[in-house]
Parts: sequence; C-alpha cells; structure tokens
Amino acid sequence: MEVREIALDAGESYELRLAGRGARGYVWTWQVTGDADAVSVTEAAPAPAQTLPGAALERTYVVRGRCPGGRARIRFAQVRPPYPQEAPYDEFVLEVVVTAG
Repeated sequence: MEVREIALDAGESYELRLAGRGARGYVWTWQVTGDADAVSVTEAAPAPAQTLPGAALERTYVVRGRCPGGRARIRFAQVRPPYPQEAPYDEFVLEVVVTAG
C-alpha cells in the first residue's frame, strides 16, 4: 500500500491517477477520515480512449482542499463489489493538509 502526503491550499485541486481493473470486476472506492469536511473527492470523467477490450484503464480522482487548517486521510481501495468479504486487490492512502494559501 502506497502512502502519499500532500498540502493543498483551500480551493486548490490535485489529480490522482490510479490503474483500473474494471474488466476484472474491480472498482476504486474511497473513504475520508479525519477532518472529512476539509477535502472533497470526485471521479473525473474518463477520456474517450482507443484501448483493446480487457485493457486496464487509468482512473482519475480530483481531490480539492476546502477548509484551511484541516487534515484528512483518504483511503482508496480497489475492490470487487459482489465479493465484499474479499480483501482489496490494491490500496492507496493520500494524507492531505489544507492550508490557508
């Protein structure tokens, strides 16, 4: 599991790209802990791509700083929703500090 720390000004955004495995039934989910109101997370619309069937597609998530002074931990987990008892295939943690800028 990779852990990355970043600092964002309030209103500033950061793009996180994660490898997808949708053809195998995996999706990325996320959970925000700490100061959950300090950040927002959205999935960017995928760009049209010319890829082969079954090829891995990169997913992009946009993290935006909202409340100065906040600290949030975002845990991304790559899971297969039909099998909630399975351990995640992959995980990524983003530690975010929001500054006044």
